[in-house]
Amino acid sequence: MTTAEFIREYRERDIRQLALQANRFPDVDMPYALDQIQGWQIARRKLPKWAACDGVIFPPHLSMEQCSSEPTAQYKLNLAMEWTTLNSELSTQNCRRQQFKTQNSTIKTSTRMTDLTGGFGVDFSFTSCAFAAATYVERNEQLCHIVEHNLPLLGLNNATVVCADAMEYLSTVEPQTMLFLDPARRDEHGAKTVMLADCTPDVVQLLPKLLEKSRFTMLKLSPMLDWHKAVDDLQGTVREVHIVSVGGECKELLLVLSTVVESELKVYCADLSTASDTPSLFVYTPGSSAPVTNSKLKTQNSKFVHEPNASIMKAGCFDELAAAYGVSPVSRNSHLFLSDEPVEDFPGRSFVVERVTTMNKGELRKALVGIEKANIATRNFPLTVAELRKRLKIKDGGDVYIFATTTAEGEHLLLISRKYR
Repeated sequence: MTTAEFIREYRERDIRQLALQANRFPDVDMPYALDQIQGWQIARRKLPKWAACDGVIFPPHLSMEQCSSEPTAQYKLNLAMEWTTLNSELSTQNCRRQQFKTQNSTIKTSTRMTDLTGGFGVDFSFTSCAFAAATYVERNEQLCHIVEHNLPLLGLNNATVVCADAMEYLSTVEPQTMLFLDPARRDEHGAKTVMLADCTPDVVQLLPKLLEKSRFTMLKLSPMLDWHKAVDDLQGTVREVHIVSVGGECKELLLVLSTVVESELKVYCADLSTASDTPSLFVYTPGSSAPVTNSKLKTQNSKFVHEPNASIMKAGCFDELAAAYGVSPVSRNSHLFLSDEPVEDFPGRSFVVERVTTMNKGELRKALVGIEKANIATRNFPLTVAELRKRLKIKDGGDVYIFATTTAEGEHLLLISRKYR
């Protein structure tokens, strides 16, 4: 049995068990085969279109865990399509990359992009579909060989692979429609970094050259980064901020830079966890809404409680959210919102409030009758979830949701709720 045959036949097996059986397969390059099987298993979850392509080579485990998922890569493609449409003459040319074909099946014959930090090439394989020509740049020679092998298998025939340092290549590249950068967010010791100036390459240092060489630049940054400071550091060149979440977790922070297009800064809170292909999207202009206040009576009598999704929590756009959807905050720091009527398109989760109780022992006992299990969340509350669960003597799980929070008047309340639809 060859190594390729072994990978195809055993790729759904537990790699730890396969490793113990290595002596049964003397002709198989077992370390390589196990790497590929593990990579395929991760791809099946994160990159199903890649996993479906026979012959694709996967990189080491760390690269697979750190690479973009298919939904986030698709989001970048859609964003690139919008900006190329905005910035280019429209001409028709069929996009032959069928596996990554977008709803807009035309690209512009004069457009081109360069990904200066190619990595495993997931983002590149998607965003390149928005352009007539695309260049992948990566200083790791091994990754370059892998990507050069994979691109034709994925149906991407408009790409050039270049093994080079991003900073050196940028000084020689011809003007592009778009430049893409995903700066390394680990220092020389492998520790994570979240400050823009600590990333490699240093985007702030490269900023003049990026603006000179492209009509717009897309930056993929750590979701831990303070996007307000990043916008300030980039000296008024940021046109759009995209905060992207999947599965209740903020995954990516994308900044679109341009000096060609003058526009007011917009922030896009995109949640890709929805069942449909269309993400939940909340768009706002920072500082566009006045603070929204709440009253004790409103908290005690509201019928619905709303929990914003992870992108909105990261953006911190609570005043804009309240103004846009007509909901009231429990308090300034609760990050929970109330309404008397259902809000069908609220960007997050909505719950029907069944009971409201203080922490008074008698009230608690009465309010918790019949509840043996519940999902507990604390928002601006003096106890942790574990501490509150111990005090309430309630197990985890079930269809009851308890939000423990503090009102604007400083009163500690539990909102006992169930999911709305």
